[in-house]
Parts: sequence; C-alpha cells; structure tokens
Amino acid sequence: MCGILAIIGKGKEEQLVRELSKRMAHRGPDENDLYMTEKGHFLSHERLSIVDLHSGKQPIQGTATAYMVHNGEVYNHEELRNGLLKEHTFRTKSDSEVIVHLYEEFGYDFCDKIDGDFAFVVIDGDDYMAARDPLGVKPLYYGLDERGRIYFSSEMKAIADQCKTFSTFPPGHYYTAKTGFVKYYKPEYEYYAKADQDLDLELIRNTLTEATSKRLMADVPIGVLLSGGLDSSLTSSIASRLLKAKGQKLHSFSIGLDANAPDVVAAKKVADFLGAEHHEVYFSVEEGVAILDQLIWQIETYDVTSVRASVPMYFLSKKITDTGVKVVLSGEGADEIFGGYLYFRNAPNAEEFQKETIERVQKLFTADLLRADKSTMSHGLEARVPFLDKEFLNVAVRIKPHEKQPKNYEGKEKYILRKAFDTPNDPYLPDEVLWRQKEQFSDGVGYNWIDQLIDYCATQVTDAQLEGAVTEFPYNSPTTKEAYLYRSIFQKHYPQLSAAQTVRKWIPKWQENLDPSGRANDAHLKPGFQMAKLD
Repeated sequence: MCGILAIIGKGKEEQLVRELSKRMAHRGPDENDLYMTEKGHFLSHERLSIVDLHSGKQPIQGTATAYMVHNGEVYNHEELRNGLLKEHTFRTKSDSEVIVHLYEEFGYDFCDKIDGDFAFVVIDGDDYMAARDPLGVKPLYYGLDERGRIYFSSEMKAIADQCKTFSTFPPGHYYTAKTGFVKYYKPEYEYYAKADQDLDLELIRNTLTEATSKRLMADVPIGVLLSGGLDSSLTSSIASRLLKAKGQKLHSFSIGLDANAPDVVAAKKVADFLGAEHHEVYFSVEEGVAILDQLIWQIETYDVTSVRASVPMYFLSKKITDTGVKVVLSGEGADEIFGGYLYFRNAPNAEEFQKETIERVQKLFTADLLRADKSTMSHGLEARVPFLDKEFLNVAVRIKPHEKQPKNYEGKEKYILRKAFDTPNDPYLPDEVLWRQKEQFSDGVGYNWIDQLIDYCATQVTDAQLEGAVTEFPYNSPTTKEAYLYRSIFQKHYPQLSAAQTVRKWIPKWQENLDPSGRANDAHLKPGFQMAKLD
C-alpha cells in the first residue's frame, strides 16, 4: 500500500516531481524513491512496507528496460513466481515485482492474471501502461498538462494544479498510448440476467473464508476494523479462526462517541466472543468538526455520507497505527452485494433489486472504497476488503435474486449471508450480532454525531449562501447547508472543475427522504434492534 506518481513526457524538474510526490507522503511513511528514465519520464513512490520490508523499495526494474511502481497487494504473487513467471529472475521478494515481469511476459494483456488490489504504472522506453484493479479498491487518477504530458497518481492532490484536465481512472481498465482505455474485467455478474445460480451456503462460507485468508498476507501486524455490524464482525470472526490456527491473536478496533454508542457496544460483544485483543477509541463532535478542513483535503470528496463516515475512520486509523498495526481488514462491499441497505426493502421486484446491487458494486469506488482507502491511508494504514474478492463476487452476486430478496423481505437484509454463518454447532458470532439490524458506520458511532454535525453546519452557512449555491457551484450543486459547507472546503483545496467532476453523490433509492443516513429510512428501528431468525 503506497502512493504512486508517474509523469510521461519530458521537461519536468526532478525536484518538482519529488515535491508533488511528497504531497502523498502520508500514504508511504516508510521510504520513498524516484526514478527518471533515459527518455525523461518519471516514476515516484511513497512506500508503506507490508511485504518484503527490506528489499521491496520501488520503482522496481524488470529484467531489462521496464520499470514499475505499484500501490496495493498481489495475493497470488507466489503462485505467479512459481508458475507463469518461473523463468524470470527476481530482484526482490516483494509481491509487487510480479507486475513488471507479467508485462515483460505478456505485454499489456495480463491484468486478469493478478489476484489482488492494485494501481500501477509500467514504463519501458517510451512505451507505458497504467492499470487499476477490478473494483477500484486502490485509487488512481490521470491527467494531461498544457504541454501534453500525461500524469498518473494515487491521489488527486499530487496532480490537480499541474494538469489542464484530470479525472478518475476507471476500475477494471488498463490504459496505453496505443490502445487507449481497455476494459479487462468483464465478469458475468455485470449482466443482471446472469444471476442464475442456486443458493449454496457452504460455498458462501468457503469462498469468504478463502478471501479473508489471502488478505492476511503480510510481514507486519494485522488487525480488524470492528464496528459490531454483520460485515466487519464476520470478517473478524473468520480472521480470528485463521490466526488462532497459527497461534496468533486477533487485534480488533472500534470507535464511537462514547462507550454507549451502538457500534461500540456491539463490537465489544464480538471481541469478547472471539477472545480478541480489543481496542476502543472515542472522539467528540467538537473534535470531528475541528478536522473537517484537513479531512476533506485528505479524502478528496465533498460527498456527504463519505465525509460523515470518514471522520471517525480518520481518528480510528491514527490510533491503530500508534499501536504498530499497519494492515486492517474491513467489511466494505457486503451491503452492495447482498442488498443490505434498508432502502432495498422498497425494491419493486427481484430484477430491479439485482440491478441495484450490481450498480452499487460497480460504484463502490466513488464512495465507500474511496473513503476506506483515503481515511486510513491518511495515517499510513492499509485497509483490505475480503468481500470484494473476485471469486467471492462471482459466487455471491450471481445467486438468484429472489434468494436475496425473499417474500416478506422486511427484516431480512443480507439474509442469506446471515444464514450462511448461522452454524449453531460452531457459531461464528453471537446471535444478537449475527441478526443485528443494519447500522451505517456514521450512525453507529453515535446518533449525536450526525445530528450535531448537521446543526454545526447550519451555523456556518447562511440561508442566502444556500440559495445562491446553484450559481456558486453550477456543477453538482449542494442542496443542504451541510453539503454546502463540505463543498466550500473542497473548493478551497481543489478549485478545478475537473476536481468537482470526480465526485459522485451517494443517494439512497426507493425512499422519500434522500438523506444518506440509514436512519432516514422508515424501516430503521430503535438502537439494538435484532432481526427475527426467520427460516
């Protein structure tokens, strides 16, 4: 997990490139390096050392003239080394190095051979390619300056003031000067009619367990983000079992306004059940408000739900890295795959339900994945997401939609996921957590967080300012005082229209109240509500 910067084209000063890369130093606090090719192109890297702590410094040179920078993890790197790349000579033990050798072996067409989360750039003479992982777990931006030089960067802040235009690099694509953008990730599940697989609870358990297992790959301590919701609790439970088999203990981390926050209470139940070494972190509304300016600069979005949820994750990430943990598992993706948000209850039919799950998975990179990456990496912490494993997605998304949206859907969000891990003879979780109602992260840290945040924003924005929002911000105009404040802060740091255009608002469907909080849905019940264990 790192920060990468590549500039294709001559004329940039080395010192300036170093300064641009340093804007992302929080992503790679362990070491950094820069390489200028013979042709005058640049590759720069800010490294967070996770695998091969001693010789994995980047950029990494291939066998001959190709160089590469990579952000992310390649979970099948040992398999590739011993298989497709067995004739290649490796310079490091880093998982990243397989990428440059895959380029040497297959040219541009190799991204589907990588099992992992990645954003990378390879330069070979004047030839180059850039690519991003299938779902966009790792961020990547690209831009063009006034002289036609092409930029690639992990975060927008490194290139926004250098480029004439820039944009988000699309997940599941690679780019070369010869081919333009090429979509390499073409899963069958993207077509809703391919959701034709029978429900297999054991297969769900096995593939999620394998997805979690491969994400324990590291030469540094690993923990889990534990909110006490179903998704993070399941990945924590699976990780706990896998670590216990190795004689290791799970470290879990939760955050809330105080010890009575819904997530903190539920997380402690899970941690006690698993025998984890548990850490609780608290923050105040005043502290959250105080970091809004810094936070929005870090996460590079004005999306309301992303800002709300990033504040507690920002504080939690700092505390986690203070303990020495550098990698955490997170539960992102399950709600999108299984229709876990409360508004899914209002889907008009199974077909629309399935289409919405697919769209939510495809758009994860605009909200939850962006928030998870940038708020954790603000403190040099890597978040890994087992639910977005390619094999697990192939299993879970293609289950027949009526299984995910059974009759009398009320109270059955993510029902088949709950059923898959409802194993009385070998319980993964306490029943009250396994059947706990969905609570969005920004709600679960304490309901006062959003309520008081909205109140604060109302004191910072006048009625006249909000009325003039369409004129002041003609693109993606804010419609509430909270949204106006976030947009104003974002505009201060990123005044370019290209910057505003990288942001997508998260808006729930099929409900009257369009506030992104889960509590805006009529189905939301009192704290601690437990679903019925329906057969």
